[in-house]
Amino acid sequence: DYLDNGNNKMAIQQADKLLKKHKDLHCAKVLKAIGLQRTGKQDEAYALAQEVAALEPTDDNSLQALTILYREMHRPELVTKLYEAAVKKVPNSEEYHSHLFMAYARVGEYKKMQQAGMALYKIVPKNPYYFWSVMSLIMQSISAQDENLSKTMFLPLAERMVEKMVKEDKIEAEAEVELYYMILERLEKYKEALDVVRGKLGEKLTSELQSRENKCMAMYKKLCRWPECNALSRRLLLKNSDDWQFYITYFDSVFQLIDESWTPPPEEEHSLEGEVHYTIEQAVKFIEERIMEESKSSRPLRGPYLAKLELIRRLRYRGCNDEYKLGDPEELMFQYFKKFGDKPCCFTDLKVFVDLLPSSQYSKFISQFLEVIPLSATAESEIALPADIKALQQHLCVVQLSRLLGIYHAMDKKQKLTVVRELMLRYRHGLEFGKSCLKTELQFSDYYCLLAVHLLLDLWLEGEEMAVWQCLTLLEEGLSHSPSNAQFKLLLIRIYCRLGAFEPVAELYSSLDAKHIQHDTIGYLLTRYAESLGHYAAASQSCNFALRFFHSNQKDTSEYIIQAYKYGAFEKIPEFIAFRNRLNSSLHFAQVRTERMLLDLLLEANISTSLEESIKSMSLSPEEDDIPWKDLRDNRDLTVLFNWDPKDRDVSEEHRKLSLEEETMWLRIRSLTLRLVSGLPTLSHTIQPKNSEKTAENGVSSKIDTIRSLLQQLEATVDSGKKFLEQKIQYPVLGPPPTRMAGFFSNGSCQCQTSLFYLVSDIYELDTNGLEDSAEIQERIGNSFKSLVERLTELFNKCKGDLIEVRDGILKTHPNLLENLVFFVETISIALWVSSYCDSVLRPFKSNLQKKKKKKKESSVAMPPVFKHFLDYVTELQTLTSNVIDHIKGLEIILTALKLEELSLKDTLLLQEEKKFTKTVQGKVQSSYHHSVQEIGELLKKRLDTIKKLKI
Repeated sequence: DYLDNGNNKMAIQQADKLLKKHKDLHCAKVLKAIGLQRTGKQDEAYALAQEVAALEPTDDNSLQALTILYREMHRPELVTKLYEAAVKKVPNSEEYHSHLFMAYARVGEYKKMQQAGMALYKIVPKNPYYFWSVMSLIMQSISAQDENLSKTMFLPLAERMVEKMVKEDKIEAEAEVELYYMILERLEKYKEALDVVRGKLGEKLTSELQSRENKCMAMYKKLCRWPECNALSRRLLLKNSDDWQFYITYFDSVFQLIDESWTPPPEEEHSLEGEVHYTIEQAVKFIEERIMEESKSSRPLRGPYLAKLELIRRLRYRGCNDEYKLGDPEELMFQYFKKFGDKPCCFTDLKVFVDLLPSSQYSKFISQFLEVIPLSATAESEIALPADIKALQQHLCVVQLSRLLGIYHAMDKKQKLTVVRELMLRYRHGLEFGKSCLKTELQFSDYYCLLAVHLLLDLWLEGEEMAVWQCLTLLEEGLSHSPSNAQFKLLLIRIYCRLGAFEPVAELYSSLDAKHIQHDTIGYLLTRYAESLGHYAAASQSCNFALRFFHSNQKDTSEYIIQAYKYGAFEKIPEFIAFRNRLNSSLHFAQVRTERMLLDLLLEANISTSLEESIKSMSLSPEEDDIPWKDLRDNRDLTVLFNWDPKDRDVSEEHRKLSLEEETMWLRIRSLTLRLVSGLPTLSHTIQPKNSEKTAENGVSSKIDTIRSLLQQLEATVDSGKKFLEQKIQYPVLGPPPTRMAGFFSNGSCQCQTSLFYLVSDIYELDTNGLEDSAEIQERIGNSFKSLVERLTELFNKCKGDLIEVRDGILKTHPNLLENLVFFVETISIALWVSSYCDSVLRPFKSNLQKKKKKKKESSVAMPPVFKHFLDYVTELQTLTSNVIDHIKGLEIILTALKLEELSLKDTLLLQEEKKFTKTVQGKVQSSYHHSVQEIGELLKKRLDTIKKLKI
């Protein structure tokens, strides 16, 4: 009970009391171990658990408790050992055997699962156990590296095992038939699979609607049996003429049959599935009949009407539309709009077919739609407004189509602003219809507001600075009426980030309440900006959120797999495993992991712990690269933001490809930087004298080779990054956000960081060669120090300037200055870690020289120049960092003194209520900048303290 209530200390006390009386009570020991594990005493917990496990307990309580403990320790492989021992001692226990099977399932030991399943079936001949074993064979075939092995050994064996059950008439459940079908499909025995589904066994496929028909259809397609495909889809459409997937199959098969000039056999049935349509005339007639039938049905169906448009599209593509008199697409869409225009789906339905219209007809098309919408002008408004929700939905549909057809894009600035004003008026008028809406419901007119914002974004991209503030104002207003509108929040997140204000974003993102897989698909919106805008604490938090999901995915997926075995949902098991692999090789996972470690080093190393300790606690090593470069998966959802742009302005496949390429390059640069930093402590100066050459060979010197090779890789990646950026790619404003790579190159951080790692190589050389005969190296090091300070000063110059400036009453922000400051902090931190390595090399040399001086009682032992170079360098670093800190203090003072509300919001477009939101928005940006500057300043002060300790 104490453990369940989270009172772990009490649980440990109670267990101790029990153990005093009965010192061999296994279960009490394990429960105490769980308490210790949960209070962070992992080692003690593990030792206690191993004591009990060594005795190979067979009582249920101890086994269950140990299973819980091992799971919390993320050591599922220990559970298998536990039950292997229990099964040996109690060989006829069904329960222990099945626990052993599930333990193997958790760690993916498919071969052992197969054996455990059969052993279980021998003790208790129940069908599910037999099929567990069959499924484990399929899993061996899926996970086998050698495709040939899977086709010639695992799958045929699984097939024989099922056939044995079929012959003995022992097949009982639907899951068993599904499994048989799955094996035949993977063996590409499509004909046999079809026979199973169509035969007596197929009658068991009842849990899903049309499960049997869908499986038949899949096999007909694989076998290219188009007559059957056609007849079956025709039959299913007669049953339900609104099922879109069957229209697609129906059309595909008709045109396949036409291309093959198929004709029905003279005497027999057309096909196994009945009558076949094999000419365009039949298809046209069939669709017309569906429409006729729809007009008589009690509820309106969209399928038949859209099918007609789809048929026209396909006929046009084949260049034979005219002779079939199917009607004019424009007129058909108009009729469709009259019937379904008040449904939110009307726009998405028609969107697919707008390319059937000639561009010269766009304006006429839109005005034709507008004419049939019942709008009425009121006394107080010069615009005709809808009187009910139905008319509002129809009008919204037309506005969305106007945007899609590019009518708004063609307008000039003045016209766009007029449209924005009209849209916002319609938005506010539409709020009347949603007065009774709950907080969790969206307002009917929300899209008006979104469309107005999209128009303003166009203006902003054209250089209109005021437009971006208006975007934020309107979105904040929209959010106040519709607090759970995710589109408003996502758009606010994107725009605030573009302006460099991260503070409001964290709150917006958490209010989205992203669930499970969304941490991977939309998490990039948050993690891309948190650190680069100087919100270190928030960045840590957002990385943690994401990583928690990825780590728990490992554990959770094993549980899903086990449930799938228990309930016989076999076809889901490969899906779960593919899902787990997809998340493990997620690009976002790799990025967050790398950035998180760099961030931890930035915030911890040489502040609360030494660099060496920090790297050790992350178990980082320069040789290891744990990123699956070949299998990286881009799981980002780049279409999460609604968009009504025409095709040529939308996110294209090309954008996706380029964005993935850019993200991967940037990840490679970050990952190599992290590995190079983690290599610094491995080079640290060893105190013992270098008597034997051998130790140097296989010990430290191989470490410097690792660093040199990583440095070469970094140089190569930087080169390809620069080539990539020469393409000057512009992603759409709502498309993927660009990486930080361009800033990293242009502000000089890149050159600084690479030269710092080259310096490491030189210092190592000095360390191995000694101070005598190393004048050349010393001079090289001296020059490196000089040029480094120059480069760092240049980088600082790129951080100068005001973050917010007011020009002609309009606010202009400079978020790139923030990004540059963040890069400066990172670069100076790397400079310090390299300097402390340098310090650890030079210090022993100096003390040796001083000892010699004392021995010889000479004052004339010349100090090698490298000491002076290093001291000058450290002094200059200190001065530079102090200057940056002063600059940041200056920024803080300006930001605090800036009175934004006094800005004359003289733009007449703003109404009183809008002014209120504009004030809020500007306040949020100002406060966010202030917060960033403070966090950057704090971190730099800590760095300055470290520099002051660097005097050799």
